Amino acid sequence: MDRGDAAVESGREARKRPDPAAGDTVKDSPRTRHTDTTHEYGEGRVRSADAVRDSPHPRHTDAVREYGRGRVLSADGTTIGYRQRGRGPGAILLHGGMLASQHLTKLAVALSAEYTVYVPDRRGRGPSGPHGDDYGVVREVEDLRALITATGASRVFGLSSGALIALRTALVTPELDRIALYEPPLSVDGSVPTDWVPRYDDEIAAGKLASGLVTVLKGLGTEPLFVRVPRFVLAPLLAIGSRVRRDVPEGEVTIEALVPTQHFDMRVIREMADTVKDYAALDARVLLLGGTRSPAYFGVSLDALSATLPHARRVALPGLGHSGPEDDGAPLVVAQALRDFFGGR
Repeated sequence: MDRGDAAVESGREARKRPDPAAGDTVKDSPRTRHTDTTHEYGEGRVRSADAVRDSPHPRHTDAVREYGRGRVLSADGTTIGYRQRGRGPGAILLHGGMLASQHLTKLAVALSAEYTVYVPDRRGRGPSGPHGDDYGVVREVEDLRALITATGASRVFGLSSGALIALRTALVTPELDRIALYEPPLSVDGSVPTDWVPRYDDEIAAGKLASGLVTVLKGLGTEPLFVRVPRFVLAPLLAIGSRVRRDVPEGEVTIEALVPTQHFDMRVIREMADTVKDYAALDARVLLLGGTRSPAYFGVSLDALSATLPHARRVALPGLGHSGPEDDGAPLVVAQALRDFFGGR
């Protein structure tokens, strides 16, 4: 849900970022931690109905490490770009807030021997178009449906706000057979903290990206390190870290570009608050995933969904946090859970 990485990188693999255009700068960051219970798991623009690859289909191995690119048009004409790799039935991986498709690369690779994996960049990121003036859950659902229609994928995995979007999409997309949701921040009676959002919005408006990032991390409480370290220490460290990491691989999105997108993810969270009863008759089979290192409010969301969804299974992943599916988390553990749930053709 949606983050940062101080100069103290916690041993995690840092992502490279260039200089921002204005304001204070930020470096890339670690992610979140969540609680869970129950089962434990060890260990061109084209028409919206058409997908187009920007490069040849990757050569297949046991795990396909090369990827192609494609794009679809959403219902309002916005381009949604995606990465593609693998072979087999289609599966879509939908990232969460302050993330882009690049952060689910290892998870996609781990699944690519058995599935054709599509990883879109949600609006406001990389090859995809802007959020737009009328942005909201409806637009995100339209974007995901465009990719489902173009690819024929019947399996979707969503992380955090991406999980909320996958859940909402399943209500209006009967061809979705299975959806896996990793720690969706579905607020129940105000369970997801949002009191920090006005400060964050003010900081972003003033171009204070590092300060805004710190506000997100402390506000959501998903990274224990950032909760403990004082704000006056964190913000300068994040700014300094950004200035010494100037190169970004082609096709990746910078942290400077990602920090402001949290505003839109919070809009999704607000729109979907207290909607759990909407899913009481959902036909799709649902896997509810969560790590054991998380703030309690994620457990509240999973509890509510587990009690409401008619075809749901809950799995706890010991030692994982909210970043579990990401490249700097434990994507192989998450991939095994997804393989077991998604099955074959």
